[in-house]
Amino acid sequence: MPLIWSAISSHGYGHAAQIIPVLNELGRRRPDLAVVLRTNVPRSFFESRLNLTWELSPSQLDVGCIQHGPITMDWPATWQAHRAFHAAWDSRLRGEVEAIRQARADLVIGNIPYLAMAAGAAAGLPTVAVASLSWDEVLREHLSPREPWQQSILEEIGRAYAQATLLLRIAPGLPMRAFPTVKDVNPIAAPLAAERTRLRELLQIGPPDALILVAFGGIRLEALPFAEMEAMTGLQFLIDGPVPSGSRRVHSIAGLPLRFSTLLSSVDTIMTKPGYGTVIEAVAVHTPVVYVRRYNFADEQPIVDYLHRYGRGVELTREDFEEARWEPVLRQALALPEPAGQPPTPTGSIEAAAILESFLPVRAG
Repeated sequence: MPLIWSAISSHGYGHAAQIIPVLNELGRRRPDLAVVLRTNVPRSFFESRLNLTWELSPSQLDVGCIQHGPITMDWPATWQAHRAFHAAWDSRLRGEVEAIRQARADLVIGNIPYLAMAAGAAAGLPTVAVASLSWDEVLREHLSPREPWQQSILEEIGRAYAQATLLLRIAPGLPMRAFPTVKDVNPIAAPLAAERTRLRELLQIGPPDALILVAFGGIRLEALPFAEMEAMTGLQFLIDGPVPSGSRRVHSIAGLPLRFSTLLSSVDTIMTKPGYGTVIEAVAVHTPVVYVRRYNFADEQPIVDYLHRYGRGVELTREDFEEARWEPVLRQALALPEPAGQPPTPTGSIEAAAILESFLPVRAG
């Protein structure tokens, strides 16, 4: 049974969401395949999504970014966390190489821990990155000239990525210049069919009201302006988190027997940050997007550009978001016409799986 060592960054759920369709396609092509998920993403995220033999091996393979909520980045804390991580680089690398060898993996893939790229290469295995961003590209925009150790860390990250056999760059993606060999693939999305009528029946929402999904990714919002949301006549909200007792216009995802992708296909608009998975999927199913930008995260601009080129999107400023001045922008998004452009077919998982399969042992018989 061939084994893939799948290293996944634990910074939110977006990296796991990108790699799951690729693994599922590989499992369809190779029913004899097994996967080790090397990540701190919780088991529950994979249980209803992965369709092949897998096991979870928890480990921290990178830092990602330190955030206070989904849209506030703490770059000084992020750099300090990287400094602590890299202080033990040699021992971390030895431990990861040993773990890969003990598992008897045949292929290492990563989205997008650089430790996994270095460890896979040191273990003598084909090592492939499958991603739309890399951490050196994210951090480069926040280097301090007064802290030369930051440049040293950035160079160490680049050297680790450079050891990868190949990068499969998912569109829309960053340049990721550290990788010596790059192949581009189409966007990755795994949309599900809409169940609008069922969702409204479950929530007991009548047809005149518009339904807004407020979802900012794997890092939950700490607080929402429930009083202001209740005052927005004609709008109903679906959120990931608890709802105050007696709410008439705000509903929780908790307990709904529907996957997030089904919800995304079934609502009238989503309010979110410009994260890869949510935006690419929203474009694929023609759901309008109201987005709140961070303006300091490297892959945000390509995603926003993609949304405006192929989908329907309206920006809600950070100030208006925090002051609960949502209603005009939400109504603007609901009134947007269908986009004229046809987005690229989200076949990136199929393209990536076809390439990755060539690195696996030939099936017996």
